[in-house]
Amino acid sequence: MLIAGERLEDISSAQRITPTVNSRTPIEAALPRGVNDFLPEQAARICSIQEKLLHTFDLWGFRRIITPLLEFDDVMAAGVGEELKGKTFRFDDRQTGRLLAVPPDITPQIARIVATRMKGIPLPHRLSYAGRVLRHAESGSGRSRELFQVGVELMGLDSPEADAEMAAMAVQALKELGFNRFSIDLGQVEFFRGIMAASGLPPEARAALQAAVGRKDASAVAELLKEFPLSDESAREIAALPRLFGGREVLEAAALVVTNERSRRALANLAEVVDILDRYGVSEHLTIDLGEIRGLDYHTGVTMEGFVTGGGAPVCSGGRYDTLTGVYGFDTPATGFAFNLLALLPLLEGNPDLGETARRDFLIFNRKEDRSDALDLALRLREQGFSVARDIIRRDLESSLEYARRVGIRRVIVIGGEDLSGEQIRLINVNDGGELLVGKEELLRGELPV
Repeated sequence: MLIAGERLEDISSAQRITPTVNSRTPIEAALPRGVNDFLPEQAARICSIQEKLLHTFDLWGFRRIITPLLEFDDVMAAGVGEELKGKTFRFDDRQTGRLLAVPPDITPQIARIVATRMKGIPLPHRLSYAGRVLRHAESGSGRSRELFQVGVELMGLDSPEADAEMAAMAVQALKELGFNRFSIDLGQVEFFRGIMAASGLPPEARAALQAAVGRKDASAVAELLKEFPLSDESAREIAALPRLFGGREVLEAAALVVTNERSRRALANLAEVVDILDRYGVSEHLTIDLGEIRGLDYHTGVTMEGFVTGGGAPVCSGGRYDTLTGVYGFDTPATGFAFNLLALLPLLEGNPDLGETARRDFLIFNRKEDRSDALDLALRLREQGFSVARDIIRRDLESSLEYARRVGIRRVIVIGGEDLSGEQIRLINVNDGGELLVGKEELLRGELPV
């Protein structure tokens, strides 16, 4: 930019901004590992999945909220827990000198908002969101560092019915996406924590046992138990954890094993949630996993993960977190969950209903020198709710038809030409090449199958 009174020749060559790449020089197109470009077809599918999920949440009375892309690191760190602190992207803020963070998870952001911005609004808060977060991934892991989250938070209810609502809503959302074979795995982090607390084991032993239980490795658990002096009750409780996976019978088996009061309360809580889900009629999609302890640090009760048959990673996860808003000065119970859109995307590749939200109806091919008719027709069709693009590039009709095929436009409208008279236009079906000569007003009146 020239400063007032300055001439171009007064600026030294070192000061001039010159392009580093010209149109003939290929640039390096690589992206940082763990992030992706999403081209129109994939982007349309992602948006379609997102809107289907948000629509389901709307039907359950949830209101949408938008969280910021940046937070102050110390504020964010207060809520994310140790696990996510190590995965947070940070950088200096030139304006304040403080450290900024790109949120690795949206739930702590909503906890902050509820605690600081929504205290005067009556509880409960039913909030839904869609957003992207960043997390550091281990080098060579192949995991995405960018997550697309679409989720809900229900704040202000300390009730098994609130936990059941989360699982029931996840079931409905997966059905709305077209899945029939899937499971919602329910856990209870207090069940595991109660067993560990009663055992008296040191932190390093608990961590090793937690990893073995998470792998469902009963033999590794047995070997670890030999290394530590434990009461018979604690040894029996810990040894049972890898096997406490399945249907409702798991609750009965666990009740016969655990003796500590904290775990028994957690078990009773989970049993009540399962009873409510029976009344929702979703029991066929439920599994119970009392050895599942992969919840985030802030979880305090019932947790859930959703799995679709044929996919390895969970497509949704969440649970109860009754202490998180208290970090920001406002104690209220809460529960919630989020879908991972990038985990859903490959599982929905064959679904023809996705991506149809971005409907592409017409491409106008104008043979006339005057563009007035083409502009007028495009305007009037858009007013009726049709998607209309004008083929502004000068090329032959066959090239325009091929373009329409490639980008998914259904029909080409041809204006002008010796074979057309007056207000006549030609309508070409891109898929099968079928043609129809029609009057412009006839088309605009919707008298044709468009």
